[in-house]
Order: sequence, then structure tokens, then C-alpha cells
Amino acid sequence: MTVVKEPKISVIMLTYNREKLVSRAIESILRQSEPDFEFIIVDNGSSDRSGAIAEEYAEKDGRICVIHRERGNIGSGRNTGLDAARGKYVAFIDDDDWAEADFLEFLYELAIENNADVSICGAADKVFDEKKVMTAEEAIIELMWRKKYNMAFPTKLFSKRLADMLRFPQEGVYDDIALMYQLLAEANRVAYYGLPKYTFYRHEGNNSAWTTNHSLLTASTLDEYLRVYRARTEWLSQKFPGSAAAFRYFEWSFMISMVEKIHRLEIDGCKVQLEKMTQELREHREEFLNAPEIMAFEKEWMNVLLD
Repeated sequence: MTVVKEPKISVIMLTYNREKLVSRAIESILRQSEPDFEFIIVDNGSSDRSGAIAEEYAEKDGRICVIHRERGNIGSGRNTGLDAARGKYVAFIDDDDWAEADFLEFLYELAIENNADVSICGAADKVFDEKKVMTAEEAIIELMWRKKYNMAFPTKLFSKRLADMLRFPQEGVYDDIALMYQLLAEANRVAYYGLPKYTFYRHEGNNSAWTTNHSLLTASTLDEYLRVYRARTEWLSQKFPGSAAAFRYFEWSFMISMVEKIHRLEIDGCKVQLEKMTQELREHREEFLNAPEIMAFEKEWMNVLLD
């Protein structure tokens, strides 16, 4: 019986109607200095040539496996890739982004050197020449600040132990915010080194485009974020009760930032969500204002927008 060697890393990429961009993403993985990987490309029901382009690359490089499926949400597509993954570690790339040539090598060595379940690199828009090895709780608090790394699955390498726990939601759009904190919470340790090894390509067709162009914010997006952030606060407060007050602060911090943006940008269609957030902030005004983490501009927003 032939024994198939497990690759060091499984790289998973979901693609949907990105025929003008997907080649750049694929080629950035094929140029990796770490050659021991499998590249699982899931064609999520594309109606353009994205799937065909992936097949053309697969014919030239045996490390590529292309899976075609009917259109589904991002989470179900990523689950398809996870079901096929055989690597000792798992990494993700988005089909409109690209990775530096040492992306996989950098993350793998960072994980091995620090015996970490998760390793994290910097991105082109988040560059810090700083290395930290953190407990799960410390890594989550750092995640909440979103200064050095964010909720996105790219820029991170996960051990098979964690990847085996990973299943994305079958509905919804923003699966990253619903899952990332739960994965970090189960890590033995998290190693971070903020040198830029990945580039997020920001454009209006991106699912997270609203985070850089807030005028694109919609009621359904805000509803999903508010629902997920409330579940996150409750889940993390049970897991790490000593940091429960900080987790509540981060939820209110998101709310006041959204209230400010809705007012300043005169965003239509979010009246119900605005009233809900305003009521929540008023009910917890003193607790929020007295949180040690609160920023001066958040206090100003509270005084101006909620009086």
C-alpha cells in the first residue's frame, strides 16, 4: 500500500468570480520558498473563468488540488477546503490578495520555534518589527485592539489540532469575526511577528470593503456584527472571566464608533440599529466611561452624541 506523505502545510483558497485577480494570488503561493505544501483551491460556483484558471495551474503543478462546488457562502466553501486538507498546519489566502515569497516559511518557522498552535505575521497595512509570544488570553486582548493583527484568517498559520476544531458557519458573510477569537482561545500559545508577509487588496468588491469605506455600511452588515460581537462578549467572559470587563468595553467601543460614523456620514437605513446601540450605551454609560481602556475620543463621542 502506498503511503501518501502529509505536507507540512495545507493552503486553502476560496475563489468566486475573480478571473482578473486569481492568477496573482495563485502565483504568489507557487513562488513560496517553503515547497512542502498542498494548495487547495475551492471554486465556489464561479460563473466566470476563475475555476478554469485554477485548473490550468493545477495541470502544471501537482501540489494544486481544485474542487468545484455549487455556490455557497464563504464559510461553507472554506469547510470544503478543510475537509480535503492533510497538512500538519493550515493557512488561508484570499483570491484577491497575495503573499510574499517567504510567507509560509516565515509562519512555519515562527510556529515551530515557539511551539505555538498559531503564528501570525504582519500585513502591508499593519507592519510592526516586534515579536511576541502570548497566552491565548493575551492574544485575544491584542486581537480586540485590532492594531497589530485583525480577525481575518490570512496572515495566520494554525496547527492541525486547532484546524480540526475549525468549522465555519454555513450562513452569514463575516465568518472571520465569528470564529477567530474561539480558535485563539484554544491555542496553547500564539506567536506573533509583525513583519509584512501578506497584502490585503482593498477594493469595493471585497466583503470587508465597508471597514475602509464606511459609507458602504448597511443594516444587515451592522446586524450581523452586533449579533456576533454580543455572542463574543458572552463566550469570552465565560472562558476568561478575569477579562470580562475588557470584553464588554470592546463591544461598546465598536458601538460608539458605529454611532459616530452613522451620524457623521449620514448613513441611511440604519435607524433601528442606531437606536439599539444608543440605548445600550446610555444604559452602560458610567461603566463604559470608567473603563481603563477607553480612549479620549470615545469619551468625547459619548458626551457629544449621547447627550
